Amino acid sequence: MAAAALVLTTGARAAALPDFTQLIADNSPAVVKINTTRKVASRRPQDMPPDMPDAFRDFFGQRQGPERRANAMGSGFAMSADGYIVTNNHVIDGADEIKVRLIDRREFDAKVVGVDARSDLALLKIDASGLPTVHFAKPDGLRVGEWVVAIGSPFGLDYSASAGIVSAIGRSIPTERGEDYVPFIQTDVAINPGNSGGPLFNLNGEVVGVNSQIYTRSGGSIGLSFAIPVQVVLEVVTQLKDSGRVDRGWLGVYIQDVDRALAESLGLDKPQGALIAQVEPGSPADKAGLEAGDVVVTFNGRPIVDASDLPHTVGQIKPGVSADAEIIRKGKHRTLKVAVVSRPGDSDVAARAGQDRLGVEVADIDPQVRDSAHLPGGVQVEQVHPDSPAAVAGIEPGDIIVQLGYNAITDPATYDRVVAELPAKTPVALRFFRRGRSIFRTIVLD
Repeated sequence: MAAAALVLTTGARAAALPDFTQLIADNSPAVVKINTTRKVASRRPQDMPPDMPDAFRDFFGQRQGPERRANAMGSGFAMSADGYIVTNNHVIDGADEIKVRLIDRREFDAKVVGVDARSDLALLKIDASGLPTVHFAKPDGLRVGEWVVAIGSPFGLDYSASAGIVSAIGRSIPTERGEDYVPFIQTDVAINPGNSGGPLFNLNGEVVGVNSQIYTRSGGSIGLSFAIPVQVVLEVVTQLKDSGRVDRGWLGVYIQDVDRALAESLGLDKPQGALIAQVEPGSPADKAGLEAGDVVVTFNGRPIVDASDLPHTVGQIKPGVSADAEIIRKGKHRTLKVAVVSRPGDSDVAARAGQDRLGVEVADIDPQVRDSAHLPGGVQVEQVHPDSPAAVAGIEPGDIIVQLGYNAITDPATYDRVVAELPAKTPVALRFFRRGRSIFRTIVLD
């Protein structure tokens, strides 16, 4: 009897597992494989003494050898029948050539409609029609414990499917620059290199997210993968399709989590909300009357449970919209009206895209980065174009340029003026900060 009960229990569990076959058959045709090629300048190995300081190693190590071509791959999916393709920004970042391959093995050259590094999303366009497309799920409908399915090309293995459950939602994973605009979906789906940019489906066959990152110690899946949620995907790709760029809401505050001790000292009944540590002068928060010490508990009708919830919420609000901020100040609830504006530098990046003689796109320095590095000014590199003078000189996104030649760079306007006056075919000294360290390089403009 015990053996029979065991067999019955095992059979009942197997019968309860979902059948993914139809879901995968219906949605695989809308998934694409993306192959990219970029030119890379090889470094000539230099014989340098072992005790040479790092600053000199950087300078002498930048000499370039012959160019080579580097190939990479990822995944994506068709969001419209006329050829708009969604993928990750990191899949196509810096590519000279982008090829999109369909399930029927047709291959198309792709053009970049727009990219958004802050959410790691990109929108491509291929010259095709009648493409199979995905259906998007309703925002905020996903729940922890739901089954989800990923389809993509891990390690180049086309149209591989893997399944798992939603482990958590609203995960905060700040970028290297400390920006935190995406409330990631965490799953235990097997995601590997090559899956990036591919869709994550619910059991209704609807896209709930775009696979973007994994946590790994081996380079492969260990059951910790992260996807960009559908509400962020829809907002970003809509703006990219309409204008080629993304404008985000901005408050102008520095925030931190509220622990138990802070909750008691601030008159809160439990640790919750985003504690404002500092308000930028002249920012929307400053104009609305927000102060250091205020705790934001709801914004635009959304609860703010952890500090990371605030940038997630504010970043999805269109600039120009007024939102209610419910705060706790000195133990009492208050509601303030905040007129959200665009994040400084966003429009500057779009305005200068593709027009820079150095081959970079720059923006104002994030105030938090500027203050932590104790910089009086400069511009932050947002993107480096392949095979450009800046790429040859070894400039990377996130670098902060503070000097060109003998000219100090204080802001984007100064940068534009100095770059326009730089001589061609002549080595020019370039000083920048990377991870808090000052570095000199030389750059030669065409």
